[in-house]
Amino acid sequence: MPDDVAEEKVKVLQSLGAEVQRVRPASIVDQKQNMARQAAGRFGQPSALNGVVDAVFSHEMVTGSPSVVVSTTSSHVRPEGTQDDPQDMELLTKPRGFFADQFENRSNFDAHYEGTGPEIWRQTNGEVDAFVSGAGTGGTIAGTGRYLKSMDESIKVVLADPEGSGLYNKIKFGVLYDHREAEGTKRRHQVDTVVEGIGINRMTNNIDLALPIIDDAFRQVSVPFVLTYSRHVLG
Repeated sequence: MPDDVAEEKVKVLQSLGAEVQRVRPASIVDQKQNMARQAAGRFGQPSALNGVVDAVFSHEMVTGSPSVVVSTTSSHVRPEGTQDDPQDMELLTKPRGFFADQFENRSNFDAHYEGTGPEIWRQTNGEVDAFVSGAGTGGTIAGTGRYLKSMDESIKVVLADPEGSGLYNKIKFGVLYDHREAEGTKRRHQVDTVVEGIGINRMTNNIDLALPIIDDAFRQVSVPFVLTYSRHVLG
């Protein structure tokens, strides 16, 4: 995790038994951005092989996605690529390393299309006028918004974007840019919001899925993660 995120997030993970490695924030083009991906790949290797490229027997599993890394600690690996085998209990039960890559992983979108969207539709009895959401990875507004529009195309999907994020301008003017990115003003915290993870200045696969269904955008200094408006008040 970046070492400047809220301490509460770290403590929650640690209380669940996680060992948290905090690292200095880095640009998306910096190799340090790959530390989580590299750690997931190394997790499956025996300690004697850590840091050594095992060209014959890779402990990484076939995922079908270029963005997701899954490794296994099982010794039952195959040169051509290891896949889940319902008959191999060691392969199924051994611990694994997992890098989800939430920004680019389509499963992010799918989770909200199959889960959040139907939940909102069900709890409002289908009487939804608008769905207003912030965006970080883009998965929430893309998946939820697409589901709601599939049920009623008149529903408005609206982005609430904080200062420093380029998504507002992308929706309104087709350009992913914010004035805080001007030369000489670049800084770590471009996005000014009390909610970590909201706002972004680069395109992701999940945001790309959201663009066709976002009807409007508003610029906010700080935004809630999700706000749903309905003719019914949610209890």
